[in-house]
Amino acid sequence: MGIYEELVARGLIAQVTNEEEIRDMVNNGKATFYIGFDPTADSLHVGHFMALCLMKRLQMAGNKPIALIGGGTAMIGDPSGRTDMRSMMTRETIDHNCECFKKQMSRFIEFGVGKAMMVNNADWLLDLNYIEFIRDIGACFSVNNMLRAECFKQRMEKGLSFLEFNYMPMQSYDFYYLYQKYGCNMQFGGNDQWSNMLGGTELIRRKLGKDAHAMTITLLLNSEGKKMGKTASGAVWLDPNKTTPFEFYQYWRNVGDADVLKCIRMLTFLPLEQIDEMDKWEGSQLNKAKEILAYELTALVHGEEEAKKAEASAKALFGGNGANENMPSTEISEADLTDGAMDIMTALVKSELCASKSEARRNIQQGGVSANDEKVTDISKAFTAEELKAGVILKRGKKNFNKIILK
Repeated sequence: MGIYEELVARGLIAQVTNEEEIRDMVNNGKATFYIGFDPTADSLHVGHFMALCLMKRLQMAGNKPIALIGGGTAMIGDPSGRTDMRSMMTRETIDHNCECFKKQMSRFIEFGVGKAMMVNNADWLLDLNYIEFIRDIGACFSVNNMLRAECFKQRMEKGLSFLEFNYMPMQSYDFYYLYQKYGCNMQFGGNDQWSNMLGGTELIRRKLGKDAHAMTITLLLNSEGKKMGKTASGAVWLDPNKTTPFEFYQYWRNVGDADVLKCIRMLTFLPLEQIDEMDKWEGSQLNKAKEILAYELTALVHGEEEAKKAEASAKALFGGNGANENMPSTEISEADLTDGAMDIMTALVKSELCASKSEARRNIQQGGVSANDEKVTDISKAFTAEELKAGVILKRGKKNFNKIILK
């Protein structure tokens, strides 16, 4: 089985142009491909996982990845999948985020001469002469076709700024630029990027002739993958300072029964034969599958040692053997206390298990809160400074917990 056939078997391919040529190029290590990343934060999140794993798989098969950081297009903002306009970022913030991305990506792909490379489209987009750009590039785009694109269509009722309307030609220009400068002959992206990607392929053909070999391919569920990055309590980041390895492990340990085998197939590097056997699992076996998923992905992002610690912590906490030093914790100070104590509702908010005191009250009254494995039913319950110095393990529901400690 070639790498292309493996990608199909793992459910990663949704749509392609020129499938036979793409199959040949990918299987024979002839693809120089790019995937774009929007530097809207200083860390990648789990929604980027599918793209990162894909880059790793393709590089292992001899293909050359280009990680394109959208430092230039981030100055405009991609309207795809959004109901309003993005807030504008400074060049300094974007540059900082780009540096953070490269460090995290290095855990997945190997950078260096003849290997993967990282580029920032700010290097060519910010110096463009606008009049020259719209005469040379803008003339290749039909406004009628652009308005039919899903990324613009969904914004028409609420309003689409002219600034955002420039995004498709600029993303298309990225592919055109990379094709000429680095021999980039293929682009990958999510379903929500299909129109923009087709624009890039068409631009190359219009500018360089119909024989120019520019390929387009989309990833199945990559738009859903972006949603993976958000949970009820916030984002799940790859940066351990934002999401600890234990929290990261627990995120994957808690995926739904219907999604666990799909995630294993798409995101891990376990052999397909092993995963095919796991497809037969059901009932309590799915919990084992979730543990495998959580361990494999935590090891991929944070290393084997952190994955083992996270696994041990989860088993200690949920296996009834008490807490573990690697579990999530929140440090408080004397200044956070009132009359030398902290009430349960304040503790739940401080530990970010509840967004507000009213939410904390509701959870307590519904019987969903415990402290040190004892259910809390009294909303006026408070913890002394001595108790807090020893650490109080708070739980909301079955899967949300935090150890609050007075330092």
